[in-house]
Amino acid sequence: MKKFFAVLFTIITLVNNIFAVRVKDIAYVNGVMSSQLIGYGLVTGLNGSGDTQRSAFTLQSVSSMLKRFGVTVSQDALRLRNVAAVMITATVPPFVKKGGTVDVIVSSMGDATSLQGGTLLLTPISAIDGVVYAMAQGPISVGGFSATAGGSEFRRSHTASGRIPSGAILDKEIPTNFHTQDWKVEVVLFQPDFTTAQRISDTVNTKFGSEIAFARDASSVTMNVPAEFQSESKVVQFIAQVESFEVSPDVAAKVVINERTGTVVAGSNVTILPAAISHGGITIEIQQVPVISQPGPFSKGNTVQTELSAISASQDTSSVKAISGAATVQDVAQALNSLRVKPRDIIAIFQALKEAGALKAELIII
Repeated sequence: MKKFFAVLFTIITLVNNIFAVRVKDIAYVNGVMSSQLIGYGLVTGLNGSGDTQRSAFTLQSVSSMLKRFGVTVSQDALRLRNVAAVMITATVPPFVKKGGTVDVIVSSMGDATSLQGGTLLLTPISAIDGVVYAMAQGPISVGGFSATAGGSEFRRSHTASGRIPSGAILDKEIPTNFHTQDWKVEVVLFQPDFTTAQRISDTVNTKFGSEIAFARDASSVTMNVPAEFQSESKVVQFIAQVESFEVSPDVAAKVVINERTGTVVAGSNVTILPAAISHGGITIEIQQVPVISQPGPFSKGNTVQTELSAISASQDTSSVKAISGAATVQDVAQALNSLRVKPRDIIAIFQALKEAGALKAELIII
């Protein structure tokens, strides 16, 4: 049991304060962000697993597409099971130029049962402003399969959505808000924290030997580009140096519990004050025993059946354990080891410790 807890808390322990990470791993430069694109298209080549007649928008889309190729077919005359209407989504990293490729996600809109073996037809995908930035097309990889025969179905993984690697080609570059107006660069933290923002500012000032950076708030650090880097060819070099600086991010004390899976994640700053814990269980068992009463020989009585209830109760031998104050997550694990509890029982213990005021951490239940 002790070995189990040692492995458990080794895996789920968050990064400790003594470990330094690069600035680029905990923050990003303001204005440098990915862009999301979306589109509507058709997938063909399905083996009878496409949309049915109930998906009227699929029939309308096929009819409109055929008209572009000079084929006029009434929507009511279409009987299709090899076509599916899909939504296409893509995330374009910053600074991807015209001609660059990105992966696309294809998801069924109608009642298609599988996109396995399908091919997405040429589809424009646009940003929120409606401007088309890329065209998507290609065979779909669903990462699973499904088979149906005689009313039985076998399916592995989800086959109503899939991915097309490098399935979209950019027709134009997506503009970014990155600029160095007045030769200032702002770094934004992924997880706002006043202490971490101040540490980044102090590290930058120490490395460059001057007060060029200051923390504006808990999430952003503004830096004045030094004079020797104030040119288009040098400002990227300055940002690259800042991103490579290592700082020790501050981590709030949190315990995250997933009651559905029994997962417990404890942060490195979690502490427990001295407390006494009694962890035991009571088992109550109720049994129904049938009792049949027969009348005497040659009598006019009737057979009577009834039931008797037998109740038994038992309690395990768990005793009250007193634990001293735990300074680190390893101490918390060692303290819980003394109780010899199962992983799911830790959830109840942490909740009780929080109510008693002994757990000095934020308790998050998801």
